[in-house]
Amino acid sequence: MVFIMKIGAQLYSVRDYTKTLDDFSETLKKIADIGYSTVQVSGTCAYPAQWLKEELEKCGLSCVLTHIKAQKLLEETKTVAEEHKIFGCKYVGIGSIPGSFKNGMTDYMSFVKNFMAVSKYLSDEGLYFMYHNHNAEFSKSDNGEIFLKRLAEDFPAKLLGFTLDTYWVQAGGGDVAWWIRNLNGRVPCVHLKDMAFKDGSVRMAPVGEGNMNFDSIINACADAGTEHVLVEQDDCYGEDPFECLKRSYKYLCTMGLS
Repeated sequence: MVFIMKIGAQLYSVRDYTKTLDDFSETLKKIADIGYSTVQVSGTCAYPAQWLKEELEKCGLSCVLTHIKAQKLLEETKTVAEEHKIFGCKYVGIGSIPGSFKNGMTDYMSFVKNFMAVSKYLSDEGLYFMYHNHNAEFSKSDNGEIFLKRLAEDFPAKLLGFTLDTYWVQAGGGDVAWWIRNLNGRVPCVHLKDMAFKDGSVRMAPVGEGNMNFDSIINACADAGTEHVLVEQDDCYGEDPFECLKRSYKYLCTMGLS
């Protein structure tokens, strides 16, 4: 089967190689050389929007998603929108909820209150606010619902999408394919990372080298209207992260993606 969705690289995987603009530029070239045509910009050094636009164009890449710090999203919403338009990125993401649910409902209600206006502004500008989950979103709120479900209910679909992270859904005890389908139309971008069991512990792995059912996951993405599957590996356990991204890319190509 040939899928319409594109394979991208989440640059957080190679964050140690994007600490200066020169290194960032070289990293984009390496990502393009692997075969990726799209990236998510996250975990990098600060960059001028016009610089990023030009560097992406040099490499034949496009940025399809970002992760922006919560404070900047709240205090510089207009600037964030303007910058994303410069480098042609529709999806404006946040990497985690401020507080990471350490304070449970307090963190959750604060997020809804503070970021509803952000999501509305971005929507009015033709952009789409994207929320990235970890496993904490699978803990339960005061009414017994898991927080991820509450987020989907409290934010209208047109105002909040989800960068569903396959590894963290599994780590939270969720059924990855079920959640992708449950958020149909709200998961234009999905993070792909595998989960393996090695040396007595659970760890992240290149896609296809762990135990997750990626046939089921990719089919669910196709059913849910996913446009971009972004390879991410937070920890490569001493391996070259570019090599890990390369192996993930090659595996996904064998599944009919490109």
